[in-house]
Amino acid sequence: MIFNPRENHILRALSQSEFELLAPHLELIKLPRAEVLFDVCEKLNYIYFPITSIASLLCYLEDGTSVEVGTIGNEGCIGISVFTGGRTLTQTVIKVEGHSYRISLKSLQSIFEESEGCTRILKKLMLRYVGTLFIQMSQATACNRRHNIEQQLCSWLLLNFDRIHPSSLTITQESIAHLLGVRRESVSDVAKKLRQAGIIDYRRSYFELKNKEELEAKACECYSVIKRESERLIADLQAA
Repeated sequence: MIFNPRENHILRALSQSEFELLAPHLELIKLPRAEVLFDVCEKLNYIYFPITSIASLLCYLEDGTSVEVGTIGNEGCIGISVFTGGRTLTQTVIKVEGHSYRISLKSLQSIFEESEGCTRILKKLMLRYVGTLFIQMSQATACNRRHNIEQQLCSWLLLNFDRIHPSSLTITQESIAHLLGVRRESVSDVAKKLRQAGIIDYRRSYFELKNKEELEAKACECYSVIKRESERLIADLQAA
């Protein structure tokens, strides 16, 4: 399979001359599911521009539990804290196996020294993306505190169906429970109700969407908020 760096929306938003500065330094790699790219407070050596892979941003608590507070796919960049002057505040784990392009910080710094214009444009695009990621993380926080498990699971499934495949998703119920920060039994109970209603079907680690309208009706407003902002980001990047 042939991949193109421009399949990432941030790289696509660069002009041809700006992209040509980055292109020789971009390395295509495959990211397996469950690989930890960054740990909390880890110093970064690379930033990643996903093509088909999807990463989860996980916040860990002292008791060892974790909650997914953000998701990054081909609309964004993994390692965005490089542009905000800090270190990673979450653990970044690959949720969906796939490919990504990466560039070392050393190479990126040399490009910034070479081209002030590329530096300005790339930082502007990254800051626009930070705004979208902040909204996504804020909405996830509100969702975890105020919405019941059925609403959370329905929104989570919709967002991931949209990102990965319009009608199928490969993930275990245990993994979903881990990402949502709830018990596996709770996910299993809701999934069973959704299957009995003909909204989804599932077997082992495979979920299939049967009725998107009904799933949207059961989801909380967090799905539509995050979806609208993601669509707005992509439109802004295309306009750039």
